Amino acid sequence: MKVANAATADGETPGVLFLGNFLSRRLHTRTVAEELAERLEGAGWKVFRASRYPAKLPRLLDTLSAPLRHRRRVDVAQVDVYSGTAFFQAEAAAWALRRAGTPFALTLHGGELPAFARTHPKRVRRLFSAAGAITAPSPFLVRELAPYAPQERPPEVIPNPLDLSAYPHRVRSRPEPRLVWLRAYHRTYNPELAPRVLARVAERFPDVKLTMIGPDKGDGSRGATLAAARELGVADRLTLRGGVPKAQVGAELARGDLFLNTTNADNTPVSVVEAMACGLCVVSTEVGGLATLLSHGEDALLAPPGDDRTLAAAVVRLLEEPALAETLSRAGRRKAEETDFARVLPRWQDLLRRLAAGSPLPSPVSTPEAGAAP
Repeated sequence: MKVANAATADGETPGVLFLGNFLSRRLHTRTVAEELAERLEGAGWKVFRASRYPAKLPRLLDTLSAPLRHRRRVDVAQVDVYSGTAFFQAEAAAWALRRAGTPFALTLHGGELPAFARTHPKRVRRLFSAAGAITAPSPFLVRELAPYAPQERPPEVIPNPLDLSAYPHRVRSRPEPRLVWLRAYHRTYNPELAPRVLARVAERFPDVKLTMIGPDKGDGSRGATLAAARELGVADRLTLRGGVPKAQVGAELARGDLFLNTTNADNTPVSVVEAMACGLCVVSTEVGGLATLLSHGEDALLAPPGDDRTLAAAVVRLLEEPALAETLSRAGRRKAEETDFARVLPRWQDLLRRLAAGSPLPSPVSTPEAGAAP
């Protein structure tokens, strides 16, 4: 176990190392870790980051070396955990942090992580046992992944935080047929479903417009979305945009009145909370953590995944029932207010301080193997 340094023992702010994705300059998408790191830095913490390398090998080497490079300045670390091949990065980070003697917290991400855990239970349990704390942004992930965590350290919910001042708010009491979709163009998020919804809504509201915003992940989804719009005859009602800087997200969302979320798998997407912060009425598929984040008829309208007919009917209903639209708009804003940084940042500071103060670490995690990723 690493003993907190003298500065920490005297009550000064500890140093913290973030191991995750810091690629916003390249991908125009800021992660929660990036936001949190900046906020802690602004609060006087000594913050270190890895990694900004997009390529897998340089990223892995940076992740492995960062805990040793900064071990004399770092008292605690935070590690992002994703499923699939990205899980190996978290395993590598845990191994390096153990070698450096640095306590760390894991933060779980992604609606596909529970399925990954069912397929690779030993790997997930081994990683969880190495952590001093485990956090997740939704009750969904906590519920699904608690069986893989030590009983004495179950995952705890800490919401993905937002700076509400960056999201201009307006109650949508009489929404116009202006739809916004904000996500990455990737098959997981099913962007091709959006023009199908658009085509159905256009039958009732010919002046409907849909703006789709997000980076292209390169799996052909963006091209397929545009092709579907052309085939359905709604390409003139559709605007496809790339990713936008985080600082511009609020302004882009505020241009619309209804938010369309078409994903096939998810946890607690920040984009949905951002839309609610702006007062947009949310229409979403009911998958993964969205079923616990949103309540049908109270702060959103939900539909089964892939169901363009039900999603379109929900959009039409909100356009025809202004009282319902206003109810959802107001309730969504109240829910978004629960995630404001003013509420969430103190919880992170408390957790990281507790770990840095010398909380006992569990048994060591085994050395990662180069071929461990599925």
